Amino acid sequence: MDRLEAMRILLAVVDAGSISAGSRRLNAPLPSVSRKVAELERHLGANLVVRTSRNLQLTDAGRDYVDAARKIIADIDEAERRASGEYQTPRGALTITMPIEYGSRYVLPVALSFMDKYPEVSLKLLSLDRTVDLVSEQVDIAIRLGDLADSSLHAVKTGEFRLLTCASPAYLARHGEPQRPGDLIDRDGIFFNKPAFFWTFDIEGKPMEAMPRNRLEVNTAANCVAAAVDGAGIARLFDYQVPDQLASGALVPILRDFDGPPQPIHIVYARQGILALKVRAFVDWALPRLRAPSKIFDNQILSE
Repeated sequence: MDRLEAMRILLAVVDAGSISAGSRRLNAPLPSVSRKVAELERHLGANLVVRTSRNLQLTDAGRDYVDAARKIIADIDEAERRASGEYQTPRGALTITMPIEYGSRYVLPVALSFMDKYPEVSLKLLSLDRTVDLVSEQVDIAIRLGDLADSSLHAVKTGEFRLLTCASPAYLARHGEPQRPGDLIDRDGIFFNKPAFFWTFDIEGKPMEAMPRNRLEVNTAANCVAAAVDGAGIARLFDYQVPDQLASGALVPILRDFDGPPQPIHIVYARQGILALKVRAFVDWALPRLRAPSKIFDNQILSE
């Protein structure tokens, strides 16, 4: 039995929450993953996990073993990086997670140009609209939108984004431009997925809730943008989703006096031991290039 492989499989299963989820994360057959965990338990002569119909829980022995396995795997990965010369020149595999839409629009081009600059670095890009645990999921770098909850990570701010209320000039000409959030009650709304809460606006530092009529619901941001441009109603969109439409005048931001504060965009990474050059190189490469789009969001259209 390959004990290192078994450790990695066990960690993937534990982090995913179940054997089936672990097999999907590993892209490995479910029976094979289940067999590897069972073989490891037989080798140790101890039950590591308690399997239920929905999830999996660690036994006391399992918790101790998983903690030790994490340290062993981290030490081995560190040794391999040192041996491969990763600390002398940027090389090796670099895993980056990013929000789906922002990532495809802004991070992907930066990542591709980084590959041209550093041919010895290979990238794994994970587009996920969830917060990834960098250490347990073995991710090197994350691009995160909004305030950071984990203060243990090293973070570099790349810019800001804003939530805008906007509509097409044609819609505003037909129905009139709302002057206050309360005016939305007489307007048509376009919603990206079913709204669970009212739209929230800022009035002298205090939140105010308001909502237009639910005339159209879509399940992608792209369809929300297209419907707003076509004049179907008023939408709430992030500025990074509609820079071209704002610049061309296809969409007009409204109720600007009631916008909430801008939210930050960060590059984050875990700082454990010596920082690999591939991580430092990507941060240095991406930082000025991700800051450039933020200047679009602060153009004259949005500052009026």
